[in-house]
Amino acid sequence: MTAEPRAKTPRTREPGLQKLYYAAHTYMILGLISGLAYREITKAKNFTGDTQLALLHTHLLALGMLFFLISIVLEKLFTLSASKLFDWFFWTYNAGLSLTVIMMAIHGTQTVVGARTSDAVSGAAGIGHIILTLGLIFFFVMLGRQLPGPSVARKNDAGRISRPRSSNDPDNERPASG
Repeated sequence: MTAEPRAKTPRTREPGLQKLYYAAHTYMILGLISGLAYREITKAKNFTGDTQLALLHTHLLALGMLFFLISIVLEKLFTLSASKLFDWFFWTYNAGLSLTVIMMAIHGTQTVVGARTSDAVSGAAGIGHIILTLGLIFFFVMLGRQLPGPSVARKNDAGRISRPRSSNDPDNERPASG
């Protein structure tokens, strides 16, 4: 007697979750690669000073991977992707973070090899930070709009629905202590 194989149920993919997952995964890979690159480049050049390359690893992991992992949880709780601002947030935030870390990589590499860094690199990094900030503004506006409002009716301990009581409600008086 052999058991029949169980039919696999197709897993439905939620586009918002997928976007956030792939973004987190991409930033994790880039963060790890940047840490390795920092170590190898500074070792090859016998560089011991300060460089933006040292911060690149942390920026990619914290602002990239961790931010999007937290966003996955918020997506499951509040369906952020249902908001009209979701795509604005997603692409603006990614563009700002990408521009910022690319400029950090350029500036850091030029520091390690002893080249002078152009003012344009600093200007582009500043623009990246501004775009990143716009992405964060879109994110918080979107999150605020997706948060549930106060409940009009609540279930009491017995499972019955009751209306909320206000402080002016005469039925809400406390018994006199004595």
